Amino acid sequence: MATDVIGSETFPKIDAIVQAKGAEADSLIEILHAVQGELGYLPQPVQEYVADKLALPAGTVEGVVSFYSFFTTVPRGRHIIKVCQGTACYVRGGKRVLEAVEKHAGCGVGETSEDMRFSLDVVRCIGACGLAPVMTIGDDIYERMKPSKVAEILDRYE
Repeated sequence: MATDVIGSETFPKIDAIVQAKGAEADSLIEILHAVQGELGYLPQPVQEYVADKLALPAGTVEGVVSFYSFFTTVPRGRHIIKVCQGTACYVRGGKRVLEAVEKHAGCGVGETSEDMRFSLDVVRCIGACGLAPVMTIGDDIYERMKPSKVAEILDRYE
């Protein structure tokens, strides 16, 4: 994912998405999701462009982007790590797992590693409390995590 996403090819891509989804306010979330899928994130100029295309105030688009946790306004790493800090995971060592991930991934919560390899998020529940503590990397689920397993697991992801 390039950090300089706003290039000459960006806006025609957005135009194609808007055309395919329909330039209606009701399609805003679907359009934003598709644009983020294409670009990797939703920087301010992209939000303003989408607002213009849908004849919406820029603040409306910004409000939607900031409300929903699956939207991001900053570039994300190739691999999204989520470490559960819900009650069961926290009690069973989730905080120590998180600390090990921060150390090995080279980024803190809400950040992306300098090499764009990892982004790290905390979640409050993954829905696997019986397997606590739990960590996910993309669609891969790691159960009964221990800090000592973190380096080996992260090293699998290029």
